[in-house]
Amino acid sequence: MTYQETINYLYAAAPLFQNIGAGAYKEGLSTTKALDEYFDHPHRKFKTIHVGGTNGKGSTSHSLAAVLQSAGYKVGLFTSPHLVDFRERIRVNGEMMEEEYVVDFVENHRHFFEPLYPSFFELTTALAFKYFADQEVDIAVIEVGLGGRLDCTNIIRPLLSVITNISFDHTQFLGSTLKEIATEKAGIIKHSTPIVIGEHGAESDPVFIEVAKREDAPLYFAEDQNLNLEAINFQLKGDCQEKNLRTICTALNILQKQLNISAEHIREGLAHVCDLTHLMGRWQTLTTSPLTICDTGHNIGGWQYLAPRLQKFIDEGKRLHIIFGMVNDKDITHVVALLPKQAHYYFTQASVNRALPAEKLWEIATNFNLKGSTFASVKEAHQAARNNASPEDVIFIGGSTFVVADLLTPQHKET
Repeated sequence: MTYQETINYLYAAAPLFQNIGAGAYKEGLSTTKALDEYFDHPHRKFKTIHVGGTNGKGSTSHSLAAVLQSAGYKVGLFTSPHLVDFRERIRVNGEMMEEEYVVDFVENHRHFFEPLYPSFFELTTALAFKYFADQEVDIAVIEVGLGGRLDCTNIIRPLLSVITNISFDHTQFLGSTLKEIATEKAGIIKHSTPIVIGEHGAESDPVFIEVAKREDAPLYFAEDQNLNLEAINFQLKGDCQEKNLRTICTALNILQKQLNISAEHIREGLAHVCDLTHLMGRWQTLTTSPLTICDTGHNIGGWQYLAPRLQKFIDEGKRLHIIFGMVNDKDITHVVALLPKQAHYYFTQASVNRALPAEKLWEIATNFNLKGSTFASVKEAHQAARNNASPEDVIFIGGSTFVVADLLTPQHKET
């Protein structure tokens, strides 16, 4: 098979959560453990850092990897979902795994994994761990896929675990209260392993304190740490990234006791996160005239930061065009309620089965006095916004990771 044929096979053979949602979710670790045993437990051949949470875990994972790279380590990075190319999920020192490796993995091992009927993420996790072992990485930063307790990344024994924050997302799997969600996220707290919690929460703090005590795990709340962050020129900008930075630096302070990481490594890595790891979609500037920005924030927690930042453009007298789409299993009403009222909207839908139809999104938005039109694709919405915008205006694209993915994928890019 060619690389593209292999990717098509994986999408067809293994349920893909980003496309179909709940139908791809498999509870339990039995398949993960079977794959791990078959590949001779590759994750035991390198050190790991485990990063979970509702929002900010991707930025945190990439930032930790950037600092470790600056410190001279050979660093694996496993994140999800991807935006343009499947191989974005699995990187070593910022570089995507080779297409040939993906093809060979499937051709050489499908005889074993096909009878297991693994989910896409189960198979991708096994692929990542094997690739990192084959590449002989020193350490890998592993982002949780969903939740924590039953996530298939949760077979690792990390140097450090991080939970960025707790907010409402994936409630159909993780629970309908913050306490229930925190309980699932707390599943990555390991015995005698330091755990960093990014943000305090009245409902989540008691959960983390109880689990950490039970596991004899040193517990650090990032908001309680005395950190000098002013000297750090963090490449990722915005209020949410300021909170992430505190979490990241708390984690790095702990890692400095176990790894050779200097203050200069930290400053250098955090100043060049996107350059070193090729992170995309976090308040990413695409053009400057008109200013065009995309962001993958897709839930209440994310939009509590994004909405005020967008409102600032309006307060400064700029016309704001928002290309907006969501998937159908999010808390759509509460997110839409946060959106700036004075913007002009281009309601659209991403090219995944989970996408909420643009017309349905428009109906919800009209209940909150949002004005705009519907478009069948992100490409059409983007073109319309560009046609309507003057050089001094601002265009924002977001609401869903997959809306941003459609924008950045080559066949959707404007010429």
